[in-house]
Order: sequence, then structure tokens, then C-alpha cells
Amino acid sequence: MRTITTTEQLAEFCAHCAKFDYVTIDTEFLRERTYYSKLCLIQMAHPGDGDEGAVLIDVLEPDLSLDPLYALFQDESVVKVFHAARQDLEIFYVDRGIFPKPFFDTQVAAMVCGFGEQVGYETLVRKIAKAQLDKSSRFTDWSARPLSEKQKHYALGDVTHLREIYEFLKRKLHQTKRTSWVEEEVEILTNPETYNANPDDAWKRLKTRSNSRRFLATVQELAKFREAYAQERNIPRNRVFKDDALMEVAATRPKVLGDLGKSRLLLREARKGAIGEGILAAVKAADAIPNDSLPHVAKARQRPQGSEGLADLLRVLLKAKAEESGVAQKLIANASDLDDIAAGLGADQVFRGWRNEVFGKDAKDLCDGKVALSADGSSVKIVHI
Repeated sequence: MRTITTTEQLAEFCAHCAKFDYVTIDTEFLRERTYYSKLCLIQMAHPGDGDEGAVLIDVLEPDLSLDPLYALFQDESVVKVFHAARQDLEIFYVDRGIFPKPFFDTQVAAMVCGFGEQVGYETLVRKIAKAQLDKSSRFTDWSARPLSEKQKHYALGDVTHLREIYEFLKRKLHQTKRTSWVEEEVEILTNPETYNANPDDAWKRLKTRSNSRRFLATVQELAKFREAYAQERNIPRNRVFKDDALMEVAATRPKVLGDLGKSRLLLREARKGAIGEGILAAVKAADAIPNDSLPHVAKARQRPQGSEGLADLLRVLLKAKAEESGVAQKLIANASDLDDIAAGLGADQVFRGWRNEVFGKDAKDLCDGKVALSADGSSVKIVHI
């Protein structure tokens, strides 16, 4: 198993990869102790058999630059193939601000090709490559050196089998004329907004029991401080203070450091120093927000009574269309989409692109009374009226 440890070796390998139509890529990383993922290893392979054309790239080598890899990322003659790529792409975007293009995600493609919801790599290896993976090294410490032979073998398996999976899915997409469907979906994964964690928006992911606007303002300022502090120091946000401690502070609204000592949930380190001062500053900033500028929780859109029955019919229709097309239901529409459609509130993404072709048109006709659903043995039949 070849391990690349120098920039020169990486440049040579990437130049060789540029001769092929595609390369497969995966990463191993750690995130338990950092805000951003710590990249530990990159696996790559170009077309070939077994371990042929596959390498490990030891990114922890101090003299190794990833510039040759990023140059390959921008070579549009070579497709970069990943499985469930979101975290991999985030690593590269945070490091260099670029995305590989063109890019292909086998998990998305598998959902389009009838392999179910959020299909795992191990399942695809078993069903397509007819092989078994040894997953015992999955949760090992990838930052420790030297890597064991078992770790290396596991890591290479994530890109060698991926070649056969990609080629199978690519053929199937071509046969079913669904290549553009996958291209629509992966556009989201290569949108910078998917990975920009703005501290101003950090409070929106928190669940609060109170809708008091002044309380929400304090939550907003505390979450903003915590996110920025964690990003700057590259530590997990819960290492600054946990969500329950944030809510406690937002409720008690401390004014001086001594008040922080009364908290039951703040860690000792958060009651003093930079974190303690940051907490007090956040509370003070929240107090200074004018009443007409206070945040509020967006109210759920009110759905008219009587739409529940239509939503149930749409669920039956979705299941029937998903089975007919072989596309995972969740990729077509979610429960909230169906409730909105039934209530006449719209769900724009369902009525665009391939989703409209597979489900949206029939969903609209069902709502307009132009189609009905009928039992046909054990399946559902769509009857045009």
C-alpha cells in the first residue's frame, strides 16, 4: 500500500490521475476536540483493479502541501467521486475555499437509483461490488502515527470499491436519463452557504422554551459570542459552555462575574477570564437592543383545517411514485412539504426540475381534483379524471 508523504510525490500522482476520466476520494478526520474537522488522511484512487492506482496521502507530514490536489480539483476533465461528501467538502472548503469540480456523490446517486434513504457505503459495497468491508478501524485515532496495516487496508477500501460503485451508478443514471437529477442535487453541496457558520445565526439552531423577545435577544448574543469564540480558538462550542448553561444564563442575566459563580451549569472555566467577560458583554449587548429590534421566533405557518386528509392522500401518492420511479421518498419530498402542498402554502422545490416530473405534477393534479387514487391489487393506481 503506497503512502504519499511529500509534495513531489503528490504532484506526480495527481498528474497521473489527470489522464483518467475520474478519481475516487475519501478522508479520515477527527472533530471531537476541535470546531473544524482536523484532516488526518486522504485516500485516492484512479481506475484500476484492487489496490492498483490507490494511495494514502499522509496530510500530517509537515512538508506536504495539498496544492497539487487542489489543482486537480479544478481540472474539469476529471470527475471527483465521493460518497456522502458533505463533511469532506467542508474540510476542503474551510482549508482553501474551493470545491472539486466536476463532483459526483455516490450516496445521492444511489438514492436516485433506488437504493433507499441515506444508503451507506457498506451497503453499496455489498450490493454492487459484491464485497465485504472490515469496519473495525472506523473509529480509530487517525491522528496517531504510525498507521497500522489494518487502518491502511480499511482506508483504501473506501476508495477502491468506490470505483466500481461509481461506474455502476453512472451507467444506471445514463440508462434512466437521470444524470441531470444528481447534478441538481450536488449543486447544494458545492454552495458555500452550506458551510458558512455565521455566528449571528447560531441562536437559530437552539430550542427555547420561552418566546420572550428579550430572552431570545440574550440567547442570540450568547450564542453569537460562543460561536465566534469557538471558531477563533478552534474548539467545540460545548467546550465554551453547553446549551443548557446558555439557557440558564439567558434566564438569569448576570451582571457581574460574581453572578456567574451562582450558576449550576456553567463550567468553572466559563465563570471567569475571557469566557466570563464575554458572557457579561453578551448579556449587556442584549439589554441594549431596542424593543423594536428584538428577535422573535418565526411562527409556524398556519395550515387551514381540513387539509390533513389531503396530506394523507399526498403521502400515499408519494409512496406510490417513489416505488414507481425507484427514488427514495425523502429525496423527493418530506412531510412538511406535503403538509404545505395540502394547505395550499406551496413547496417550490417539489414543483421544480426532476421532482416535478416524478411527483410534483401528479401532486398538483391530485390537489386540483384531476386525479384519484385507487387500489390495484397490493399497489396504488393513479386514475385520471
